[in-house]
Amino acid sequence: MSSSSALQPVIPSKPLCTPDGKVSHDTSSGTLAIKRAFQAKGILLADGSLLADGSPAAQSVDTEPVINEKDIAHRFSKAAKQYNSIASIQRVIAEQALINLPNRLQGQALDIGCGTGIHTQALYRKGAAATGVDIAEGMLAFARKKYSDPIFIQGSALDLPFTENTFSTVFSSMALQWVSDTGLAAKQIARVLKKGGVAELAIMVAGSFDELKTARKVAQLAQADMVMPTAAQWGYSFKQSGLSLQRVITKDYVDMHSDIMSLLRSVKGVGAGATGRKQPPLNRRDIKKLAMAYFNASGVESKLPLTYRVSHFRLEKR
Repeated sequence: MSSSSALQPVIPSKPLCTPDGKVSHDTSSGTLAIKRAFQAKGILLADGSLLADGSPAAQSVDTEPVINEKDIAHRFSKAAKQYNSIASIQRVIAEQALINLPNRLQGQALDIGCGTGIHTQALYRKGAAATGVDIAEGMLAFARKKYSDPIFIQGSALDLPFTENTFSTVFSSMALQWVSDTGLAAKQIARVLKKGGVAELAIMVAGSFDELKTARKVAQLAQADMVMPTAAQWGYSFKQSGLSLQRVITKDYVDMHSDIMSLLRSVKGVGAGATGRKQPPLNRRDIKKLAMAYFNASGVESKLPLTYRVSHFRLEKR
């Protein structure tokens, strides 16, 4: 172990319960609109509208029982071996989130939805005693094999297996969109953060994959269930947890594909996809209809764009 981290990573305080949290994914990136929202007596949205504290539109979202942690853990475990090679847009998003942190970290750092451990290792290199937690045992097995310095633990973002006031830094990138209860996830982050600690979270939010949803509608194909809370709903949950919202920037990361099969594989290949009831597989006729609808509705110079809308939250425990 190098001398950059004198502290020892955290050992879990209790046996782990079931799982949660992970990511969405694929290839090259292009960055579009940057929108800012600031906390006042409500939440100022990117479109300029203000949600009051008690507004139903801003409240914590329980993304219904459509999100099943066991299914998510299984999908991401299956994706573990190929994940790093094809999740390039996820790397771009995570690297931006890491840049948002100080160059040097002190104390204990937690990576929620750590996946293959690449960003947990980055936290360690910044000087923290790093711990990664994930619901997917396949991802954790990969991480433990590749990185010896951080500790990797199976657990859910809805029931983090750590005592109160443990971490100076909580990090998460492209994982928390898979939780079934934003309010509970926010409370867990607030619980494990030390007073004065910060959380830097990159969360995919509603508005992601709109091109694919539009194409499926035009092609008259059943919509895949992919329920994601809005940035405002997450903001409300963080506020209710007692965390102080320092900053949120919502940004579109656009991945370009040459054909519909490449695009669909990019989502499925890294474990992301529908989170609810299973849809019948697409046949050749369906795929042809989908490709035509996608090109007609969203095609750009013979390329198919796929948008990942991500909110970068900076939170502090006071």
